[in-house]
Amino acid sequence: MNAKKLVLVLLLAGSVIVLPIISRTMFGADAKEVNVSMLSQRVISPSILASGFLAHEEEVMLSSEVIGKVSALFVEEGDTVIEGQLLLQVDDKNFIAGLEQSEAAERINAIDIERQEVRIENLSRQFERSKSLHERKMIGDDEFDTIKNQLDLARIDLKSSTERLAQSRAQLDQVNDNLSKTRIVSPINGVITSLDIKVGETAIASSTNIPGSSLMTIANPASIYTEVLVDEADVANIEIGQRSEIVAIAYPDQPMQGIVRYIANTAKIAPGRQGLSFTVKIEIIDSGDVVLRPGMSCRAEIFTRQDQEVIAVPIQAVIFEEDRSALRSEYFVFVNDNGIARKTKIEVGISDDEYQELISNIDDNIEIIVGPDRELRHLLEGDRIDVTRIELQ
Repeated sequence: MNAKKLVLVLLLAGSVIVLPIISRTMFGADAKEVNVSMLSQRVISPSILASGFLAHEEEVMLSSEVIGKVSALFVEEGDTVIEGQLLLQVDDKNFIAGLEQSEAAERINAIDIERQEVRIENLSRQFERSKSLHERKMIGDDEFDTIKNQLDLARIDLKSSTERLAQSRAQLDQVNDNLSKTRIVSPINGVITSLDIKVGETAIASSTNIPGSSLMTIANPASIYTEVLVDEADVANIEIGQRSEIVAIAYPDQPMQGIVRYIANTAKIAPGRQGLSFTVKIEIIDSGDVVLRPGMSCRAEIFTRQDQEVIAVPIQAVIFEEDRSALRSEYFVFVNDNGIARKTKIEVGISDDEYQELISNIDDNIEIIVGPDRELRHLLEGDRIDVTRIELQ
């Protein structure tokens, strides 16, 4: 009885395995439902994608060149300013005192020069009289030499006083310069994008290897641009003047138009990236309704060649096969051969996000299998297909 049950189980198991094989051999596998389309002309715009951020081309960060407490602040963050406008005042009491001291020193040196000039004038008259008397042998050589030496020394003292006056004037200029630096004015027309100090805080001047206090940042809102990092493998295809489409992360459905204006000469390793990248700056020529804010993340599509109308197929219809051992890589598409899928080798050219140029000569009446992707992934040479003809948009 147990033997009969065992035989029955084996027969059932065998039928489950063998019957599908026999069915596939005699009647063929089920046809796969696929979409096919005729070859057509497509406009392809080859492009390179790169990510980056928005930044200001004209931007200055103000810092103090003197040490002192901030006594007055005349702007707030977000204010619009013009070139030369007073923005901040550093306490200038000590600088004014130094100015008065330097002015007094200049006056003292000027008075000393006047005194030296009067003394030289008197000694010059004495020297002329002594010279006349000496020539007539009315005074001795020692007396004449004494008067002559006094005149020479007075002239030397005048030179010394003149140099001290020049020194005091240089110190006065330096004090005036430091005093002027207590008044922070705007170097450009723009907007206060950040304000980093308050009234009562001390502004620190920068020194060797020690940065000073950051007071505020001013940027020209009209100078905003896009800075992206392009992989070194793609930078050879980028040129100044190429068209670009920029999408800010905050405005994914509002692309902006731009033009490549700068390509860095030196590569760098950007944070978070392993390979080398080149900085590319893109001028925004049409921002549309996007409110541009520096620091926004964005993605740029740089079109490396002019739009071209070529024979093309959808990218998902192209199959790439690579044999590294034989150093061989080939591209294929499946075509409809009277209800049978035929794998056909092709040569490809330029591409964009959706279509791949087809360089190979293929008859115009050939139908290319273009989808769906779930069937294309498992499609094999010789598979029976049930086609639905579609027209690609």
